Amino acid sequence: MSQCIVFTNEQGGVSVCIPTGEIPIDQVQQKDTPAGSIIMNVSDLPRDNDFFDAYELNGSTITVNFAKAVEITKKRLRVERTPLLAAQDVAFQRALESGADTTAIVAEKQRLRDITNITATTLDELRALKAEV
Repeated sequence: MSQCIVFTNEQGGVSVCIPTGEIPIDQVQQKDTPAGSIIMNVSDLPRDNDFFDAYELNGSTITVNFAKAVEITKKRLRVERTPLLAAQDVAFQRALESGADTTAIVAEKQRLRDITNITATTLDELRALKAEV
């Protein structure tokens, strides 16, 4: 079974060190990782990395800090919505120039602005949030 060394880094996140096998893992741990690091099976690491920057080491378990996961999701949604808002700005300007109704455009722009008002309560709900309709 493949093993790794896990520790809390200086930024408060989790670092994972997977040794090459050239020297025993306990020697790598002693030589290259801080006090408090633990050896665990790679299979015990979380399966996805969507919220890697929200990982926290709690004893011998890696958990996801939900508040950090929400902030990661907000950041992702802001990036996703930027080109969509720009496209809506163009559509709005064209509608104004032609005298067309802007109601739907205004509603979509507001939906995009509100996308970061997150009410999700699970990681799966956070993953499912998208700026695109």
